[in-house]
Amino acid sequence: MGSFDTLREKATDLAQAGVAQSKRLAEMAKLKLANMSEEDAIKKAYLELGRLYYAEHGATPEGAYAAACEKVTAAKAAIEANNDRIAELKSESGESAEEVPVEEAPAVEDAVVAETSAEEVPVKEAPAEEAPADGNEPPQSPEV
Repeated sequence: MGSFDTLREKATDLAQAGVAQSKRLAEMAKLKLANMSEEDAIKKAYLELGRLYYAEHGATPEGAYAAACEKVTAAKAAIEANNDRIAELKSESGESAEEVPVEEAPAVEDAVVAETSAEEVPVKEAPAEEAPADGNEPPQSPEV
């Protein structure tokens, strides 16, 4: 009967080791999820910093912030021009010419500005369009 007891002890030890490993893995997953939540909080704070900076200094930005603020100002002007044109088109068709509500998206550039130092301003370049190696054309999106 000694070998049966030894076998039972080994099985118990293996089961306990498996439980301990499962607990470690569960805790690691929980901590990784907490880290992702904290990273999301940081991104939201960066966006808010950018919005606050633009609200306070958008008309007279300092140094490295000037280019990003100009992009935001230009985008807002384009939205206003588009809304004016939409109102014109609606009035031509007899629809109500009320202003079209546009949900303001968070300015990603503001977050980039908050992350960059004054000496280091990222320059974004459009990726070069390359033909696929197999010679097939990429699918075209339908015209709107």
